[in-house]
Amino acid sequence: MKKSPLKGIIDFLGLNKTMLTMLIMVVFLGLGEKMAERFLPLYIIALGGSSISVAFLNGMDNLLSALYSFPGGYLSDRIGYKKSLIAFIVMAMIGYLIVIVFPGWKAVLVGAVFFISWSAISLPAIMSLVSKSVKKEKQTIGVSLHSLVRRIPMGLGPILGGILIGMYGKIVGVKIAFACAFVLGLMSIFFIKKYMAEDPAIMGKGMGLKESFSGINPDLRVLLASDILIRFAEQIPYAFVVLWVVDNLHFSALQFGVLTGIEMLTAMVVYIPIAFLADRYGKKPFVVITFGFFTIFPLLIYYSRTFEMLVFAFIIRGLKEFGEPARKSLILDLAPPSAKASTFGTYYLIRDVIVSMAAFSAGFLWNISPKVNFMTAFAFGITGTLFFLLFGKENRNES
Repeated sequence: MKKSPLKGIIDFLGLNKTMLTMLIMVVFLGLGEKMAERFLPLYIIALGGSSISVAFLNGMDNLLSALYSFPGGYLSDRIGYKKSLIAFIVMAMIGYLIVIVFPGWKAVLVGAVFFISWSAISLPAIMSLVSKSVKKEKQTIGVSLHSLVRRIPMGLGPILGGILIGMYGKIVGVKIAFACAFVLGLMSIFFIKKYMAEDPAIMGKGMGLKESFSGINPDLRVLLASDILIRFAEQIPYAFVVLWVVDNLHFSALQFGVLTGIEMLTAMVVYIPIAFLADRYGKKPFVVITFGFFTIFPLLIYYSRTFEMLVFAFIIRGLKEFGEPARKSLILDLAPPSAKASTFGTYYLIRDVIVSMAAFSAGFLWNISPKVNFMTAFAFGITGTLFFLLFGKENRNES
């Protein structure tokens, strides 16, 4: 019997009921999160915080992302991805409530302990879900679908957040955004409980931390070292991009939201075709190219003075997602079959603990001058790209 076009698309993408539920959850949680989180640097400054406070928040994000990655993977291996995801959402909602209820910028730092690293703590469970519910030959496309769909709220959320700030101001607007995030969290839990299948392969155990470290082989270590240098290039200017655009270049919060939307739209356009090509022709070239885009963004954003130039810079920023699914897929290829979530979490634990040091120091670089901040990031990007280009291995046939 001839296959219908819709069935052909579903088969090509490797979609099923559990994957669809996960994607809906990613949209809901991401939308609430990005409406508010993207503007937290403006919120902190508006409440009397300093650029050091902003850098501290970003450093805390990286550090907690690292520390939460391993327990996120361990919990997923022990109790399954479904129960883990519900637990992580409840944790984020507690953080939203703290920011809504308590005034002052310090409440942001307390609340952020619960919500700012939701993506990191949930990522191993989501990757475990993809590896268990999607065929192996569709794994990169499965990872790409997650990466693609999470860009929808990343693009739309800042625009909605910018509108709220334009209507109600930086403080009230951000609090309303967090209230929306809380409601979307409740809706996500409803969808997961009703439609997501139970984990079909709960082992009742997870890898210990020491065992997970030993699972990262030499090829994965090269990727990890390069990735760390590239994240330096990303995270040193990360929290200050919104301050650069809104406070230094004097564009509005809504215009910043539009720029973010352009970045996410760019990323979404390239995800699926690149994932298909990476599965077919190898992953290293795509990872090298994406590292190049990470590198050039700090240079472009610093020299952009008009809105048109900023649009070009944010398109380049969107293209940095070019080889991200291929990079994540390489990690999954090398992870032990019974502990993919734990190994994935360990990789992020090592990477983000180190990268958080760069994020914490970013405020001091910013206080010297924005140029020092952006150019330092650019230098780290060049180093990381060359290192992976020279020493990185193609692991597609080694799993």
